[in-house]
Amino acid sequence: MAKANKNETEKQEEKIDDTLKKEEEEAKEYVKKLSQDLEEQKKKTEEYIDSLKRNMAEFDNYKKRMNKEKEGLYSSILADIVLELLPILDNFEKAKDAECKDKSYKEGISMIYNQLTELIAKQGVVKIPDIGNTFNPELHEAVMSVTDKTKGEKEIVEVFRTGYMLKDKVVRHSLVKVAN
Repeated sequence: MAKANKNETEKQEEKIDDTLKKEEEEAKEYVKKLSQDLEEQKKKTEEYIDSLKRNMAEFDNYKKRMNKEKEGLYSSILADIVLELLPILDNFEKAKDAECKDKSYKEGISMIYNQLTELIAKQGVVKIPDIGNTFNPELHEAVMSVTDKTKGEKEIVEVFRTGYMLKDKVVRHSLVKVAN
């Protein structure tokens, strides 16, 4: 009977060993499956991160483009408004330089002229250099020419209408008389 118990014990140990081996194989399969799932999730995560980075870069480029377009639009609108104001400024300049007996009227015209010039100067509008400077077709429009040996070649000798620039853009060309 001791031998029968021994055989039965061996059979139970074999059963336990088989069960353990089976569970070990199942555990290995489960770990293998989990490892595969983890790798898939890592790949998906990397794809999502790449996609997010691309979207962030595209959005950043979009913001920069919109800001640049907005700045360009602002400058264009400002240039259009300044262009509309310039004839008024010209008329005030003529009124300021005209002979007048009423001193307070003359001072009022001068004040308005100064306010207008300060207003456009605050926006970045500057006069185009003219008398004594060399003619530049990008800045000036020659409406007359004169031969004068005391003046240099293409030297501006008279201004008929003052030109203005907004930053690096010409709002209105100067109308000038050029020597030689």
